[in-house]
Amino acid sequence: MQFLANLPFDLNLLPQPVYVVGGAVRDCLLGRVRAELDLDLVVATSAVAVARQLATTYRAGFVLLDAERQIARVVFPGMTVDIAQQDGASIVADLARRDYTLNAIAYDIQTGATIDPFNGSEDVQQRLLRMVGRDNLVSDPLRLLRAYRQAAQIGLTIEPATHRAIRELVPLLTTVAAERVLAELRYLLQAPTSSQWLAAMVADDLLMGWLEIPVGADFPARLTEFDRAVKSIDRHYPALVLALDRPLRATISISRRSIGKFMLLLSPELQLATVQMSRLTFSAIEMQVVTTAITYLPQLVGIEMSLREQYFWFQAVGDNFSLMVVLAIGSGVELVNLAPLIDRYCDPLNQVAHPTPLVSGRDLMAGLELPPSPMIGKLLTEIQIARIMDKIATPTEAIQFARAFIQSIEQQQK
Repeated sequence: MQFLANLPFDLNLLPQPVYVVGGAVRDCLLGRVRAELDLDLVVATSAVAVARQLATTYRAGFVLLDAERQIARVVFPGMTVDIAQQDGASIVADLARRDYTLNAIAYDIQTGATIDPFNGSEDVQQRLLRMVGRDNLVSDPLRLLRAYRQAAQIGLTIEPATHRAIRELVPLLTTVAAERVLAELRYLLQAPTSSQWLAAMVADDLLMGWLEIPVGADFPARLTEFDRAVKSIDRHYPALVLALDRPLRATISISRRSIGKFMLLLSPELQLATVQMSRLTFSAIEMQVVTTAITYLPQLVGIEMSLREQYFWFQAVGDNFSLMVVLAIGSGVELVNLAPLIDRYCDPLNQVAHPTPLVSGRDLMAGLELPPSPMIGKLLTEIQIARIMDKIATPTEAIQFARAFIQSIEQQQK
């Protein structure tokens, strides 16, 4: 089994028997290779103690995931190993408590035997997601959402009886912690076929209990237009799509493309959309992306902006520009009409989109003998706007412009 190659620890240190379960076995059967391997192991007893000893021996990270159920994580460079205590009197009993048959397969490290009591291997080959049992979905309703996430990530079809059970059990999803629901949503949104399965989730009302406001009937069409917009932009401005798919932060892997898709589920009213995202415990930076899009998209799909308006718009939108363009095209704006703004954004020397100051606040205070005050910030803004309108071009002209600007204000106040 490929998941046992180049392990950063000695398997002989683990108590026997020890089984590999879950995603690693499933992915091996599918021929899927991931950059970072996550290994799920099951041991008969004392799982937390086993994990702690392994972490101590190799000076690896240790995380206690569930003291009651005896689950802990050992973190190696490029690999995490979750070690859980067997749930039941045997590994078969343990597998019988799992969600779907393709996740209910175990590999005995000692004997090399595959334990597959529910024919999960056959479902893997058919790329079919089949529940082990309805009661298992009831015991942890997050598994309902996980079906769509795994289908999106791996490319699966949900078996009809399983699909019916999921739809019948949808009301139970509101009993799951919001943080767990959000984690599944983030995984799904980043999957290759996320649009297909996001639409399926909406059709099956999986998110209704969390969003509380019905998703518009035009959601599938809007999602299709969103994806078409991305493809159109990629053909002409591939750098924008690279920015669209870049993680928000090193610690937040979700991209603006993913957030844009989720945004289509939300109320178009800023206050309601904020409440919906807060309910699902989205982070402040994720909510900021949506807030920016809702607030500043109307300017992009409305009348042509002046240079002054463009300047303030670019400053407000910042790194969300690529998402704004996708949303605008998805709303019916022609790409050619956005080309002037895109060209400005793609030019790092463009002073409208990427302003660089001719003078600093200290320069203004020294040159005009001004004390620190909000007026300094206002002057710097007006200087930049004068520059993009070709009224000034040098630091000396900037100081002169600022002096004249102050004089005009003083005259107005007389």
